[in-house]
Amino acid sequence: MDQWAARLTQDLQMMFVSGETGEPSAETTGIIEQIVREQVVEILSQCNDIAIRLGVRTIHVHHLFFLIRRDKAKTSRLKTFLSWKDVRKTAKDTDEKGGDAADIGGDDPLGADVAGGGGPVVGDATKKNKRNKIVLPWDLQSFYSEQVPERDEEDEDEEEMNYATLQRLKTADERTKDMTRDEYVHWSDCRQASFTFRKGKRFREWAGFGVVTDSKPNDDIIDILGFLTFEMVQTLTEEALKVKAEEDLYKNKTGNEDVQSKKRKRETGLFDPPEEGNAPVGPNHVREGFRRLQRKANGGRAKINLAPSRALQRSKLQLI
Repeated sequence: MDQWAARLTQDLQMMFVSGETGEPSAETTGIIEQIVREQVVEILSQCNDIAIRLGVRTIHVHHLFFLIRRDKAKTSRLKTFLSWKDVRKTAKDTDEKGGDAADIGGDDPLGADVAGGGGPVVGDATKKNKRNKIVLPWDLQSFYSEQVPERDEEDEDEEEMNYATLQRLKTADERTKDMTRDEYVHWSDCRQASFTFRKGKRFREWAGFGVVTDSKPNDDIIDILGFLTFEMVQTLTEEALKVKAEEDLYKNKTGNEDVQSKKRKRETGLFDPPEEGNAPVGPNHVREGFRRLQRKANGGRAKINLAPSRALQRSKLQLI
């Protein structure tokens, strides 16, 4: 029971960060979790097939990147996520070794200004903590042994990622600009919700490791899946909110509302009680949102088998 309550709480936190300010029912969060789990199982299944074709026994990080390669913005965000993870790990290892760099300059406070004093140490520390660029096997840079020095200019993928990131930051700013201090602290805590953080063993069982694939995942694989599952919940919630907004707009225009809402509407008076908050998204909104996302992933093309002797084939599950 405690485990179910914890999972329900994390689902609600992810939906809250994605824009759902109401209290979705357990059925709604259950459908979202079921969709996310089906997506993770599909990811592991496809990665396992890729590993078998390549003749390797374990799933590699590059296999996960290969599945989302067409989504340039998500690929770039994932590269940035792993790069900063490596920076934090390097900085932590440096701190655990002690301040060896600080001892080189000695006790002379002017050592940093003297040629050959503290200058190189600062440069080395900056170099160690610099964010490394992740190069995938199908990237052009991987075809050559000599690498071109990195430039500060943004490539096409980073520009697309920055545009998507700025849009989400703008939306988040709109949601949080009227929050109180306590509400914003709660918002910040909800942003830390994850399927994988401190839940590695339970996540492996939930995702199907040992059933879908015999590969033993490393920390990077788990972190990438945690990153992808959070984005899945965010994408599903945002799409479900769009469906609900369209439904509410249609009801307001046509007057096709519930029996209790068919009463003659009037302007709110000064002493009228406050109106009730908007109803949260329901299971039907999540299902319709997922259907639309599947249609977008399929390219919006209708695939019909015209052969009379064969039945219609079911569409393959697409990753969102």
